[in-house]
Amino acid sequence: MSSPTKRPSRKPSAPRSPASAKPGAGKPDAAKGQLHPRNRHQGRYDFPALIKASPELAAFVIINPYGNESIDFANPAAVRVFNRALLKQFYGIAHWDIPADYLCPPIPGRADYLHYLADLLASCNGGEIPRGAQVRALDIGIGANCIYPLLGNREYAWQFLGSDIDPTAIASAKAIVQSNPGLAGAIELRQQPDSQHIFQGLFGTTERFDLTLCNPPFHASAEEASSGSKRKWRNLGKLDPKRKLPVLNFGGQAAELWCPGGEAAFVARLITQSAQHAQQVFWFTSLISKASNLPGVYSALKQAGALEVRTVEMAQGQKQSRFVAWTFLTPQQQQNWRQERWKTL
Repeated sequence: MSSPTKRPSRKPSAPRSPASAKPGAGKPDAAKGQLHPRNRHQGRYDFPALIKASPELAAFVIINPYGNESIDFANPAAVRVFNRALLKQFYGIAHWDIPADYLCPPIPGRADYLHYLADLLASCNGGEIPRGAQVRALDIGIGANCIYPLLGNREYAWQFLGSDIDPTAIASAKAIVQSNPGLAGAIELRQQPDSQHIFQGLFGTTERFDLTLCNPPFHASAEEASSGSKRKWRNLGKLDPKRKLPVLNFGGQAAELWCPGGEAAFVARLITQSAQHAQQVFWFTSLISKASNLPGVYSALKQAGALEVRTVEMAQGQKQSRFVAWTFLTPQQQQNWRQERWKTL
């Protein structure tokens, strides 16, 4: 693994993952399709235990072609109830729901992103993961599900600011936070008033974030999103010409699924605008679903003046994913940041 510190350069470093051999950072093995070692969702699910905690799940349990208990992941209602059961059993989230047709995310993959983010911070902190309320994260596009703040707070006690352009999504996330004791003081929600801006107008000039995270809109158009839905259903063996298909098996509103130019355009805008807040964030990060978008991401980061860039590979079974992290802080500024914000951790 690479050293977590390097000399400042106007050229992004070669893609690399955070050092994981240090204490507290785990030993990820994404290349073999495994979840992060700290991910709670290893192996098969204990459906009797899940049903005991959430009886409503029983109605959605099926036997898959391999003879194992599962759910129909082509059924948005089943995925929503399954997520509710997982959040209750593994994270103590007693109340969770989302409006119809909003994105209902697969929790294991979302948890992996957070665990690798914790490793990223640890790689800059002597191998120790910064935990507690002194660590503040910005979730760009929190969605109605509020999933990243929920998991991040439960796993590492981090504080979160969640942003979104959709007032319904903000209202839903706020209802989740307010209905679960202890979360109101840890998760703040703000609506971004201008869809063309990601950071501007969202927070003040004195606010600081140890990291940002983002799951950008994947598709470039509504038509592309619909095509992706049909492809998912075909892969699940559920394609039926006579049946009206949902938006996606995991749901999703327009702003959650697509934007002009798709993932590549959104991340390019994110990078450009991040440079305007270079000293307010330690690590900016974003998921990159398409590996073919990476060259454009690196080019945009070089143009923006990022001093250090890391690419972290992740995997969940056959699904490969990754996130790119970048910082504008010099090694000295990083050291000052650690001393000022993490020194008592």
